[in-house]
Amino acid sequence: MVGSVSPFHDIPEAEWIVSNVSGFSIWDRFPVNPGHALVIPRRAAGRWWDLTRTEQAAILDLTTETRVAVDARFQPTGYNVGFNDGAAAGQTGAQLHVHVIPRYRGDVVDPRGGVRHVIPERGNYLVGKAKL
Repeated sequence: MVGSVSPFHDIPEAEWIVSNVSGFSIWDRFPVNPGHALVIPRRAAGRWWDLTRTEQAAILDLTTETRVAVDARFQPTGYNVGFNDGAAAGQTGAQLHVHVIPRYRGDVVDPRGGVRHVIPERGNYLVGKAKL
């Protein structure tokens, strides 16, 4: 991301949910569920692996703090947390951001497989097998 500017870095602090020295979180402007939030590094970084281990740890800490804020406001019953790294993985912006996606009982017919549904036909390997 050398020479690039993150579109997230223009977001005013008043819109941040939580922050620390390495990043901040905001409510996603295109949420897939109520309470969907993004955790964004302060330093422009295109990939998770562009961050230092210290920055990665701080972003993970922010993910937990963001979850606490989402819990307080939305009371979800579960979470999916992750990021898209590279165009092949669906990354559409040049700035890394971690999705904190609250899940609610009944928000999909069958949630088994969770993040595995990035490749839909392979998501639920339990279809046709006894429920665990």
